[in-house]
Amino acid sequence: MKTNTDKTDSELKTDVISELKYEPGVRFTDIGVLVKDGAVTLNGFATSYGEKWDAVHATKRVSGVTAVADDIEVKLLDSQKRTDGDIAIAAINQLDWSTSIPKGTIGITVREGWVTLDGEVEWWYQKNAAGTAVQNLLGVKGIINLVTIKPVLTVDGVEKAIESAFKRNAQLDAEKIHVETNGSKVVLTGKVRNYAEWEEAERVAWAAPGVFSVDNQLSVKWTWFGQ
Repeated sequence: MKTNTDKTDSELKTDVISELKYEPGVRFTDIGVLVKDGAVTLNGFATSYGEKWDAVHATKRVSGVTAVADDIEVKLLDSQKRTDGDIAIAAINQLDWSTSIPKGTIGITVREGWVTLDGEVEWWYQKNAAGTAVQNLLGVKGIINLVTIKPVLTVDGVEKAIESAFKRNAQLDAEKIHVETNGSKVVLTGKVRNYAEWEEAERVAWAAPGVFSVDNQLSVKWTWFGQ
């Protein structure tokens, strides 16, 4: 029986293109796909940063993909163009309306459609929420998320807490993931079967109380449980 590890680059390219066609937020005809040894390069154009983000994450879902290079350029339609001032105002409003982000913790700078976020929050999910809040705004060409994480409290037993969370998670093969901690810094090593598992492991590690740094060194190996 053929497995994901038997895919040729040609077959993988076909699967990536099919997934881009299946993703409703992507105009796949404007995006090119190159594959070499399991690594996928996306090029071409997207009409918004949100579309670019959707294309990259759709590609990461495809079995057999070991790496993704994002060379997609955002080319806004005339109807989507906004001044940097308009984008900044819209971004501020989005953050103010978010229940996940403490008011006044995030700074915003906009230059030529690129939004830079800075500031300091207590949790990773708050940093992630800040990027998510502005990624689909009209006129945005890209996001630079420089928000730092500084927990109010440090918590003992971070390593065991993360390992237990991995074991509870149906998406993760906890036996293949190794956790090392140095205070509030976490290093993940081992192998996972796909990018979805790679991202989920990092999310779970960030969710542990007191964590302010996660070094995700997991490799995508495309093996099955028990191998």
